[in-house]
Amino acid sequence: MDLRTLRYFVAVAEELHFGRAARRLHMSQPPLSRAIRQLEADLGTTLLHRSAAGVSLTAAGAILLVEARNLLEQSDQLRTRVAAAATLTVGILADSTDPGIARLADSYRSRHPNVTIQIREADLTDPTCGLRAGLVDIAITRAPFDRTGLHLHELRTDPLGAVLRADDPLAKRDHLTLAELADRPWFQFPSGTDALWQSFWNGGEPREGPVVRAVQECLQAVLWNGTIGLAPLGHQLSDELVVVPVTDLPPSPVVAAWSGTNPLLPDFVELAVAAYRSTAPSPNGSGEGAVED
Repeated sequence: MDLRTLRYFVAVAEELHFGRAARRLHMSQPPLSRAIRQLEADLGTTLLHRSAAGVSLTAAGAILLVEARNLLEQSDQLRTRVAAAATLTVGILADSTDPGIARLADSYRSRHPNVTIQIREADLTDPTCGLRAGLVDIAITRAPFDRTGLHLHELRTDPLGAVLRADDPLAKRDHLTLAELADRPWFQFPSGTDALWQSFWNGGEPREGPVVRAVQECLQAVLWNGTIGLAPLGHQLSDELVVVPVTDLPPSPVVAAWSGTNPLLPDFVELAVAAYRSTAPSPNGSGEGAVED
């Protein structure tokens, strides 16, 4: 005896008609009849009188109807309480102003109003946003990084540009190449930072420059030292800074990364895919644009 069989029985007992109960349950009548007969066999008693005149409850059936309704109500209440207590911890990398995050928050809140989302914003030294340390269930971040033991789903790719002072001689250029930036200092991450991550943000070459841990530290390094930073095109910066496209840089993938089996994860990833497909930084900085898979 399980909750599904009890729901079948309650439907038949309330309708007193197998055909109407089957339609109510969106199933055909034969498997419903078999389920009720199996329930009677399991309990060792007849629950329903069947005759040409219709269906009626036996004394045992009337008792089961009361108890089954109570059990099903308790089951529904339990589901509600468990859902209300459900929590998903999401790691976000450095700057949570991406329009994809706002769209994802709206869609997830609409579909799962009883799930509590806890946000952990990580700095640039940990592209997994605490995933490997077990601090988050899932991360919305940027690749590439060591993905050993992790599941990744690409949500979007953003073209990159060099962050420069507005008065830099290169700031008025329509585009740049990595070779034109080779003699500048590039920001570095602390020792021990993921090697793939460091290499990507250094344009794939060994560089030298100030060590930074956060987006604002990187921007300040540009302002004070003329350091080369990188940012997605259309990323909104201060009036003192500009982003010039770099034509031979690979795009920056925005990804969802996770490692566990939290039952809330599949739906979160599905909604993230939809949210990031419909938003992308655009060259005019509006944060809106079309993205294709």
